[in-house]
Formats: sequence, structure tokens, C-alpha cells
Amino acid sequence: MAVEVVLPRVDMDMTTGKFSQWFVAEGATVEKGQPLFEIETDKAAMEIEAAASGVLRGLVAEPGDELAVGTVIGIIVAPGEIYAPADKAAPAAPASAPEASQTGAPTPPSLARLESEGETAGVRATPAARRLARESGIELAGLAGSGPLGRIQARDVAAPQASPPALVGAAAINRLWLARGVGAPLVFLHGFGADLNGWRPLVARLKEGRSLLALDLPGHGGSPLTGAVSIEAMVDAVEGALAEEGVNAAHIVGHSLGGAVAIALAARRGERVRSLTLIAPAGLGPDVNGAFVAGFLRAQSEASLTPWMRLLASDEAALGSAMVKTTLRQRRESDLAATQAAVAAALFPDGVQAVNLRDELARYGGPAKVIFGLDDQIIPARHARGLPGRVALHLFAGVGHMPHFEARGEIARLIEENLAAGA
Repeated sequence: MAVEVVLPRVDMDMTTGKFSQWFVAEGATVEKGQPLFEIETDKAAMEIEAAASGVLRGLVAEPGDELAVGTVIGIIVAPGEIYAPADKAAPAAPASAPEASQTGAPTPPSLARLESEGETAGVRATPAARRLARESGIELAGLAGSGPLGRIQARDVAAPQASPPALVGAAAINRLWLARGVGAPLVFLHGFGADLNGWRPLVARLKEGRSLLALDLPGHGGSPLTGAVSIEAMVDAVEGALAEEGVNAAHIVGHSLGGAVAIALAARRGERVRSLTLIAPAGLGPDVNGAFVAGFLRAQSEASLTPWMRLLASDEAALGSAMVKTTLRQRRESDLAATQAAVAAALFPDGVQAVNLRDELARYGGPAKVIFGLDDQIIPARHARGLPGRVALHLFAGVGHMPHFEARGEIARLIEENLAAGA
């Protein structure tokens, strides 16, 4: 018997949740209790387990979708059971009777409604894909769908927004426009071992209407590492990518290693950096958790990587196990472990930060905020001591090295303040 997969209520006051990702592909066999998908709430990212064993079909949710509690996003059918999703050429079922499958069993009404949603205008597309197409002025009819039965997914619409890597000196920078809007864009630079996708939970908290550009630093995500490793080389690569994107002025948000790159970029670009938001930035002191860096790079399994990644946050639930799985998958699919080891050897030799950018930050004249969690186990919050008085310092109790995950709403508010000040 078919079992609906629904977005659950995980908090008493929860009415909606943001869908993050599927852990299981369409058509795969799942076991009851197996992690099935991940959602984000105001408090944390959470894994949701399968409520039954069987074959997962009819997936309609995509990363980034904001869904009401109780929304049916898929169905688990018994092995061997014939699954018949709605087809655009099929006649509509009478309103009084649910659509029947080839087995004679009725398709759950809520699933039938979701399957038919997006089939209007002769194009199979998810609601998220239609919304993105409207916002981007893209015709759905001209896109190829990567979803079940050719359904157009949000990623199929978003793909044209991704710019090809820009070859600048020794490094090609992968980047993605997360949103297109007005004014100087907000540019995101991630931390060591991360990639541009780590900004998505925070971006969802920012006000709409602004352009948002995320970059992969050299040796991370989709950006290869070639040539010598240094903060200046990373700034060269970032500047080249911004130039190719036509970005003359920008607001910069940098986390950890990305914070050091952001400071050096601001020192070089001057007033063209309209504001600077630094989250647990490197470059302000000598200390860094060398054991974490070594353990993070050495780990080859979920069991060995999880304890190290738990050091990133005070609240372990804020990150979710999906981050561990994604990190391991990326390592298996590329040479990220080797390239990031080279980055660590150059910038964090023997567990010490090789660059000091305090003077560069002191010379920056625009709106600047430095944000630390007091429970940071990677870079100590004491590095923020002694900064110029015009640099706003924000310290969060009960927060670790990932304030943009653990205190998303507050960090988004601080970014908005900087955007207003630097407008």
C-alpha cells in the first residue's frame, strides 16, 4: 500500500519548512527509518526518516522550496507495485473521484494534486521552477527537464544563471548568481573546506530584491587550485571573477578563510567595497585549531569526519549530518582533499595562521562588522580584541564557528544593517 511522504511538523509553532535535499533518488528502494530528506526550520537543519519501506516515487520537492507542513512531496510504493504518475496527455480525473493507478488502487488525492501541479500550459514543471522562470524571464518551453518524466526542476531553470568559470592568472573561479536584483551585489566568500552552497540557508533570510553572488575559492567546490597558494592569489582570482561578471562595487560577506580574503580584497578595492561583514574571520590572530584542520583533511568516512565537523558548531543540530555526507561525496568525485591540503599547508602551517590582516582591516573606511561565536573552537573570538572602535563587534554566546548557521536570523539582520550603511 502506498505511503505518502509529507513535510512533517518538527516544532510546535512550525507552519512551513524549507526543503534542503533528498538523500535518496527517484526510484530507489528505501528502508523504514532510513534518512530520506532534509528540511530547514528557524532553529536547525533536520533529517527526516522514511515512514515505510518500499520504492520512492513521485518526488516533487526541490532544494529551496518553502513548503507548508503536511505537503505531500513524494510517495513510497511497495516493491513491484506499478506506479503511474499523472501524465500531461492523460485526461483529467473527475473531481469526485481520485485518479486510479494501473493496479486499481487510487492515487492519494493530495499526491495527484501535486503531480498535476505545474502541468498547465503544456509544460511539466515544479512550482519552484515556474517561480524561477517568471523571475528570470525564461521560457519553460525551451528548457530540458531533468526530473521524473522530463519534469523541469528548479536547477534546470537556475543553470543558465551560473556563469562559466573565469580564468584569471593561476585559478579559475566557479561562481553562481543566487539572485538577481538592484544595487551593488552582495558577494559571499566561504570558509576553508566549504563551498558556495553553504550560504543558501543564510541567503533565504535576506530581503528580496538584491543581487547575490557566491564564489568558490580556489581549491574549493568547482574552483581548481593551480599555481602558488596565498591570500593575494585568492584575491587576484576573486577580483578577476568580479570583473568578468561586471561587478565594479560590492558588499562583501566572508566566513573564516573567506573573511581573510574579504579583508585583503577590501584593502585593494577601497571604496568599491561598500561594506564588509566578517564572520569568524581568519587573518586577525595567529591561532587556528590545527588538530581540526588535520583531522578534517584526513577523514575518509562519515564516522571519522563527523567528530571533527561537530567542532564547527556549538549546537550540533545546526549543521545536520547532510553536510558530512556532502563533504565526503565531493571528495570522492574530485581531488578536493589534495587541493585543500595544499591550501592548509600554505595558509595554516603547523596550526598557525600565516597571514595577519589587522592593519588592512584598520585602513578600511567603510561599514565593517566582525562577528564571532564565543564558543568558536576553530578560531578564538579573542582575535577580535583591539580592533578599531569604528569596526562593530558582535559576539554570540552559545554559538561556535558557524554563526551563519547557528544564528541565521541575527546574522542576516546584521548584514542588512551593513547594506543600509554602505548603500
